[in-house]
Amino acid sequence: MGWQVTTASVADGEKAAFWGEAVSRTVVPVEVVPLAARPFDGRLASHRLGYVRVSTLEADAARVSRTAGLIARSRTEPQVGVGVQVSGRAALEQDGRRAEVAGGGLVLYDTARPYSLDYPERFRTHLFHLPRRLLGVSEGELRQVAGTAVTPGEGCGSVLLPFLGTLAASAHSYPAPIGDRLAGSVADLLSTLVGQLTGRAVEEPEAPNDHLVRRIRAHIDRHLQDPGLSPESVAGAHHISVRYLHRLFEGEGLTVSRFVQRRRLEACAEELARRGRTAPTVSSVAQRWGFVNPAHFSRAFRAAYGVSPREWRATGGGTAG
Repeated sequence: MGWQVTTASVADGEKAAFWGEAVSRTVVPVEVVPLAARPFDGRLASHRLGYVRVSTLEADAARVSRTAGLIARSRTEPQVGVGVQVSGRAALEQDGRRAEVAGGGLVLYDTARPYSLDYPERFRTHLFHLPRRLLGVSEGELRQVAGTAVTPGEGCGSVLLPFLGTLAASAHSYPAPIGDRLAGSVADLLSTLVGQLTGRAVEEPEAPNDHLVRRIRAHIDRHLQDPGLSPESVAGAHHISVRYLHRLFEGEGLTVSRFVQRRRLEACAEELARRGRTAPTVSSVAQRWGFVNPAHFSRAFRAAYGVSPREWRATGGGTAG
């Protein structure tokens, strides 16, 4: 879960396609077409902070496009992208909108739909990509803000832009636990920006990373039947460290493993209490919900509900007494 670095340099007559391939491998699959009739020069540095990919691109004038064909062949999950322009100009086109920024501004885009970024002169930009599902905003809100530019003087842009610039410059220096927490800060600030741009009122601001905890809980519920569900698999699915996952669940009042067990027991209890012509066996219900050891399941069930699984089933979810 630590940071990773990728660098690429293309110069002296080599084609911009090489640089585009480096960007595609490291960031997201794109096509690059140079806009100047001279040897192309491009550089790329990329780091990971938890589930956020931070990349710095510097190159000669070029058009960077993500086409429908590339999206259809892409194996990467949909990402929200933020381009922070350091020098030069940029023009983003997505969903029929065109947004232009100079140094100091940013643009927002969604990698799940086609877009293009035109850089008419040599430029330097910081790109931030994070999984769309972890941002905590709706599909409709993302469609409203994709293809939008934000300047330092607009709302929380005055806070977000300096923060992202500093983060990009120092991303290589953070250990994994700090990187995980900073990723949460990026997501929270971007979610706030999206809410501001769409006019969504926030009556009671969420605590930091509340949206991430909700998504982790939903992930656990979707995978309860998988015996391999574990803190390690949950952390890996959300690109965070196991240590940070445990920190997120401190507010839940129980460990991640205990939370998984509780949800599995609730699912078993609900199924065992159903009345029907063909009642499933206790062991089949336990296996279906991820318990691999029948004796452990029976002990855990009795500890949680005060009766054995068979007694629970016999009384339709009531008490045995």
